[in-house]
Amino acid sequence: MKFLRNLLAAILGSLIAFGIVFVMFFIFVSIAGADSGVVVKKNSILELRLPYPISDYTGNGSEDPFSLFEERRQGLDEVIHAIQVAKDDDDISGISLNGNFLMAGMSQTQAIRNALKDFKDEGKFVYAYGDFFLQKDYYLASVADSLFLNPVGAMDFKGLAAEVLYFKDLQEKTGVKMEVVRHGKYKSAVEPFLDNEMSDANRTQIKELIDALWGSMLADISESRNLSISEINQIADTLGGRTPEYAVSSGLVDGLIYLDQYESKLKTATNLSEVNDLNYISLSDYTERSNGRKVYKGNDRIAVIFAQGEIMYGEGDQDFIGQGIITKALIKAREDDKVKAVVLRVNSPGGNALTSDIIWREIELTKEKKPVVVSMGDVAASGGYYIAVGADKIYAEPTTITGSIGVFGTIPNISELAGNIGINAEQVGTNKNSVDYSLFEPMTDEFREVVQEGIEATYTTFLQRVAEGRNITVAEADSLAQGRVWSGTDAKRLGLIDELGSLDDAIAAAAELAETEAYSIRKYPRYKSGFEKFMEDLEGASVKSAERTVQNQLGSEMYQIFKEVKSAIEQKGIQARMPFTLNIK
Repeated sequence: MKFLRNLLAAILGSLIAFGIVFVMFFIFVSIAGADSGVVVKKNSILELRLPYPISDYTGNGSEDPFSLFEERRQGLDEVIHAIQVAKDDDDISGISLNGNFLMAGMSQTQAIRNALKDFKDEGKFVYAYGDFFLQKDYYLASVADSLFLNPVGAMDFKGLAAEVLYFKDLQEKTGVKMEVVRHGKYKSAVEPFLDNEMSDANRTQIKELIDALWGSMLADISESRNLSISEINQIADTLGGRTPEYAVSSGLVDGLIYLDQYESKLKTATNLSEVNDLNYISLSDYTERSNGRKVYKGNDRIAVIFAQGEIMYGEGDQDFIGQGIITKALIKAREDDKVKAVVLRVNSPGGNALTSDIIWREIELTKEKKPVVVSMGDVAASGGYYIAVGADKIYAEPTTITGSIGVFGTIPNISELAGNIGINAEQVGTNKNSVDYSLFEPMTDEFREVVQEGIEATYTTFLQRVAEGRNITVAEADSLAQGRVWSGTDAKRLGLIDELGSLDDAIAAAAELAETEAYSIRKYPRYKSGFEKFMEDLEGASVKSAERTVQNQLGSEMYQIFKEVKSAIEQKGIQARMPFTLNIK
């Protein structure tokens, strides 16, 4: 009976699996055979809506039908490429920014803004309209030739602020503690687990960081809106855009109109009469057209490798950097004779120190064969800076967060909680150090010394990598380290990077180092296909369902705290990462 039961279960499982594959194949054939129907009429307006989270690179082809089953996100590379193609597209007269609620980093927003500015330089128009503008939305929209707000809309414009969560009381109340081992000179590393309040040193560095980011935003807004920086700061200090009328009188927007009136202005800009319909083309549709058109052309290739997310030991994917996927991409690029140079795009707060060093070594090997240039995105800090520092040249955006050169270890301990609820753990070992650490016992001085030794060794190695990469002494590297974070502007001043610029600037620099003028772009790494991820999602459906349940019960803010504590507990090995989550808003 047991054999028959198992046989029937196997047959049933096979039939279900076959059914799923059959349905997926049918969907694939249907989508692949369908005509996209994307037509760009003469005198069209590219409607730039950005409703999904933006990643530097999604690695997803629009031809992959199984991408429909994935969490929607947009690639910064595709957004900018679409704008670049539209600039030279005779069918596109202008761009309309409408109704954005940006889920993008500051440097990503600045990159899109710069692409729109280049679009305008071609003599085409950019208009913007919103029912409301948050600060990042307004920063993007301020590049427009004409900027309009709903007459009963709203605007948030008050300057940047940063928030850091502290967990010392939480640890004492729950009995769940994070044991912290760090380099001795640190002022703010892992401070949230040690204190209830922000230290003066940490407050100073965060204030200087957000001042630098705000200064970069002000410079761009000042140029576009013809307002002085002092005027814009006064508007922020007095909440001079808090009502639609104030927003107009302060010069933040050009007028208060409804959407139908905005569309009338678009008709005027495109020389259409009121009876004509506007020829809108959505960004998603236009991407299908732009993806088939190359901005870079030539027989030589520049490899662009995207490293995004926290650094963890393992294979890696589009959400975290692992040595597996990045190493494969670097090897493939350096062994391809058509690839003349490599650009590494880094967007990471750091993470596992061992993985960072493995990637650093692969970059060193790649440099022996061809130039390597780094482009920094929103953040390239700690381990993110570690993997970047060996490059021949480093570019960052003015709003990039970088530096944070340092290492630490956080180890969970629940000895107090165990005692409170009546758990006693007893250990037995064969040797003096065989029982080195237990969650249920206070950390011993001997174990702390061993971990501290590893921290110091890793920190010394990190400093040596910085000294060699930036051609400075170890002492000079140490003076710039100690966990301090910097803006891209300050990093340029201090010599941590070479130039301020975009990914395109880094690509141009790589081509110059490789002495090539005619080249195309090859993007890496290859992520798992939509089908592979779909099948994995089926297996992990219960886990995702549980995560959604927890989030619904806790609420978004409490769930974010839960995720931060959970992430700290799950960290393995010595960490080279930003020591806290910095929420800038």
